[in-house]
Amino acid sequence: MGSESELLWGVLFGSVGFGFFIYGKKQSMLVPLVCGLALMVYPYFMPNAVVLVLVGLVLVAAPYFYRF
Repeated sequence: MGSESELLWGVLFGSVGFGFFIYGKKQSMLVPLVCGLALMVYPYFMPNAVVLVLVGLVLVAAPYFYRF
């Protein structure tokens, strides 16, 4: 992570991902579990803050639209 904004967005999406992960594990729901894991890991691989935010918003919205 290069800039302060990438670090801040990474921490924000990582903490939301941790919440999704715990929720998915306790409720035995696959989509929140996988999205939570992805939200915790993907900030390490994003090239800039714009892509980081766009992918993060898609991953945060995915459990709302896909309920398995």
